[in-house]
Amino acid sequence: MFAPTYLDHNATTPLAPEVREVMLPWLGERFGNASSRHEYGRAARKAIEEARGQVAAAVNAHPSEVIFTSGGSEANNLFIKGVAAQAKPGLIAVSGVEHPCVREPARQLVRSGWRYHELAVDGAGRIDRAAFDTLVSEKPRLVSVMLANNETGVVQDIAPLAHEVRVRGGWMHTDAVQALGRMDVDFRALGVHGLALSAHKIYGPIGAGALIVDKRVDLAPVVAGGGQERNLRSGTENVMAIAGFGRACELVVTARAERMARLETLRAHLEHGLSGLGACIFGFAAPRLGNTSFFAFPHVDGETLVGRLDRAGFAVASGSACSSAHPEPSHTLLAMGVAPELARSALRVSLGAANTRQDVDGFLQALGESLASLRTLTAMVV
Repeated sequence: MFAPTYLDHNATTPLAPEVREVMLPWLGERFGNASSRHEYGRAARKAIEEARGQVAAAVNAHPSEVIFTSGGSEANNLFIKGVAAQAKPGLIAVSGVEHPCVREPARQLVRSGWRYHELAVDGAGRIDRAAFDTLVSEKPRLVSVMLANNETGVVQDIAPLAHEVRVRGGWMHTDAVQALGRMDVDFRALGVHGLALSAHKIYGPIGAGALIVDKRVDLAPVVAGGGQERNLRSGTENVMAIAGFGRACELVVTARAERMARLETLRAHLEHGLSGLGACIFGFAAPRLGNTSFFAFPHVDGETLVGRLDRAGFAVASGSACSSAHPEPSHTLLAMGVAPELARSALRVSLGAANTRQDVDGFLQALGESLASLRTLTAMVV
């Protein structure tokens, strides 16, 4: 048995102590509805607007372009459904490797007369440019391509895609939930109309996120009522979580360069060991987030391996945390042309700020032992 080791940071990250410090007063002596006009309400409003500025600065946006939500899923839904509600139905396209919180709202638009299309990716998980060029010739109304994939870590070259969509009069959206803090995220340079973020991926609290939206985009609200967040997201603001989100943005941007250089070195060490064990590493030929490795061992069930590693003390994933209740092969891998049998063997390690070389060495040892045990059992059954 090894010391408990968390290697699932793409699912969620631990709350940073500095973030907790900012949040704690809002659990006790500080309180107030940010819509109230008295001192308590003004204090809450001040905290929210300070956080809005911190989030905007993290992605080179203007504070007025930041709409706070409950997380990345709501932010993605707000943009997709919000644009669709104000536009004449047309063609909506999403990449074949999108998170369900992008694919599902896009598919739902078919009921309202929209045409749905999934953009092909190549074997490394990158957008197929020939397929994309064919798509934009049809002048899609709305296109969504994630900046960095939550399973493979593969990074898409969004700016040229956004340019092609824009010049044809379409709206371009990107899910940047996994990207913030792990690469440079620049709203202006990307050229998108909407960009989704989530606090709990950057050592902030669960339950806070944001949609960064170009002020020229006409959005309809998904949640209506009190008119908060420029009438785009009604509901009394979660001041504690929003304040934590803002502080997390400050911290993660400051630490990003040093942290990611260290984690890339750590991942290289991990993947050297994985190769020695016979792993197939997905997206290896593409630019990837430096903390993420998605791999498989043929003829070894991924969920079984996750369970064995958990018992040994290592928290890893077999894919997206949001899809764990549905043990089908990863749709990301299937879109990349990976055979379903191999996709079912997939395992994801996502490194974080506290991980060390010792953690990786222990994981590789536990993984080797688990593989040997499973292969012995398989041989006995056969």
